[in-house]
Amino acid sequence: MARVYLETSFVSACVTDRNDPGSIYRREMSLEWWATQRRKHDLFVSAEVVTELSHPRYPHREAAITHLGEVRRVPVTPSAIGLAEVLVREKVMPSPVAGDAIHLAVATVHDADYLLTWNVRHLANPNKLRHLRAICTRLGLLPPLIVTPELLWEEET
Repeated sequence: MARVYLETSFVSACVTDRNDPGSIYRREMSLEWWATQRRKHDLFVSAEVVTELSHPRYPHREAAITHLGEVRRVPVTPSAIGLAEVLVREKVMPSPVAGDAIHLAVATVHDADYLLTWNVRHLANPNKLRHLRAICTRLGLLPPLIVTPELLWEEET
């Protein structure tokens, strides 16, 4: 069973009510993944995801937190913060040391196989993967594969 870190954009896509074509696609794909794939994986989120989804300006905070239900929460440890600082300093992730840098660091130190996201600018960006792997290898870490829901699909056997 693969260990999957759910990043904020995935959860947000599940509960959005935006009606532009991109948002509709991400919502439908995310909800289908949730319905058919979540039980095939060991899912977890960090306190950073919960903080972002709980922000008072986020219009769907109650639905998003409810959607997470019993998904396991893991802490943002000092080692994750340290890795996030390195990722920002080495320009793998944009500053400040928050958000995307924390998500990637937490997923890495908690041994996620995959980080599931719709954030293709800073996370699921093929141009960053080589740099990310080099930094993590130098530190003796193995980063997760960073994927969108349509790439993490197990067919029924």
